[in-house]
Amino acid sequence: MPPAKRELTFLLADPERRLLRAVAARLPAAVTPDHLTALGVLGALGVGAAYALSRASAGWLWAASACLVVQWLGDSLDGTLARVRGAERPRYGYYLDHAVDAFSTAVIGVGVALSLYVNPCVALGMVIVYLALSINVYLESNVFGVFRLAYGRFGPTEIRIVLIAVNAVLAVTAPGPGLYRVANATLALLGVGMMSMLVVRVAHNLARLAREEPYIKTPHVSASHSPMSVRAF
Repeated sequence: MPPAKRELTFLLADPERRLLRAVAARLPAAVTPDHLTALGVLGALGVGAAYALSRASAGWLWAASACLVVQWLGDSLDGTLARVRGAERPRYGYYLDHAVDAFSTAVIGVGVALSLYVNPCVALGMVIVYLALSINVYLESNVFGVFRLAYGRFGPTEIRIVLIAVNAVLAVTAPGPGLYRVANATLALLGVGMMSMLVVRVAHNLARLAREEPYIKTPHVSASHSPMSVRAF
């Protein structure tokens, strides 16, 4: 199966692509895409741990933001490095990216749920919606042959920026019921927005498939005229 065509339409796609290619071109030859994938996993583990530790001190939220940057570098640079070096790993890298993305989402979601600021049910809902979006991206790339990482102008990079901004606000604000409500409302609204995008995307895909491959009724063949039927004597 040939690799799916990549279409990156999110707001920061072009500047991010230029930055990643510039960084990848300067990496030592000893660094491989798999090393960067591992860096992304370590970054995700760091994010989850920092969120969980923020129950003890809000200062850990700054560490969570730093680890989000590390996770972004590892998660985004691995494929870029392969393309810059002309060593695309279409099926292997594609599968690995999805597996790592699911793991990272779960680990970060657990950390957020263990933090002092977010209701575990809200965190669980965010993880479920994000994984649903990821699964839909995988299905689209297999059905249509196009890998669209983002939904319109909103993608993983923008999600990370929102999380970093929320971390900064939480880190400099004294904990309290009001802050708890604001943090949960912000994530809940983000989750509703992501779910809305998923519903619209699925509906669009189903309508497109119905146009391209309409349902065709096959003529009914009775058993007596079936080529597989056997007349008993």
